[in-house]
Amino acid sequence: MSIGETLNYVFFTNPIATATSSSITKSVQVLSSSLNSFLPKQSAPPQIIKMDPEPLWKLASSSNYFVKIAGLSGASAVILGAYGAHSLLPDEEKDENAKKAFETANRYHFIHTLALLGVPLCRYPSLSGCLFLLGLSMFCGTCYYSSLTGDYRFRRLTPIGGTFFILGWLALFI
Repeated sequence: MSIGETLNYVFFTNPIATATSSSITKSVQVLSSSLNSFLPKQSAPPQIIKMDPEPLWKLASSSNYFVKIAGLSGASAVILGAYGAHSLLPDEEKDENAKKAFETANRYHFIHTLALLGVPLCRYPSLSGCLFLLGLSMFCGTCYYSSLTGDYRFRRLTPIGGTFFILGWLALFI
């Protein structure tokens, strides 16, 4: 017998090595089958449904009127800004506070007109859109009115309009 055959007999083919190896193999099979009972059953992988992406104009179609109102509001903000810049603001006789109120109203008018464009994409578009429209009319409207006419009777409604702006932004958040 050669050295290779002797080593093969000692390590692999003698009766003790054969019995030990078959015993270890059976033990591993029993353990793996008993461990499989503790593991969750393998189910079919979830089915993935692939949908075509919808364009934004279709997503916003349920609240399309807010986009149209935003278009009108943006146009009126540009018109009022041009009117204020070319007829109201160059006049040195006008009160400086009236000029600042007009500029503030115009700036908030533009910002919240852009916010109206995002209203159809939120969870509660009617709520946030109405809050923004109330804010535009009560905040910007009273600032425009007081700066153009000099009548400050409606200025007490301006903070209420600002509150409606805040609530409109929070309605976009929820």
